[in-house]
Amino acid sequence: MGSASRQSEMHYEIRFQSLFNEGRALSFPCDAEGHVLFDELSDRARHNYLYARAVVGREYAAPAILACDLH
Repeated sequence: MGSASRQSEMHYEIRFQSLFNEGRALSFPCDAEGHVLFDELSDRARHNYLYARAVVGREYAAPAILACDLH
């Protein structure tokens, strides 16, 4: 299987880790570059995503893009 095929089969999430509570984070499905399909998020997820982006450096760390296993 070529790397392009494997790339298209991989799933990613963008994760905002809390700066104050190690067990708290917000994560959202995205592509390999971190682009979130905003229109596919629920209203609550959209609100949380926009909030996390707005408070990077104050409440959440800069986001990380992680490969994840989806079954």
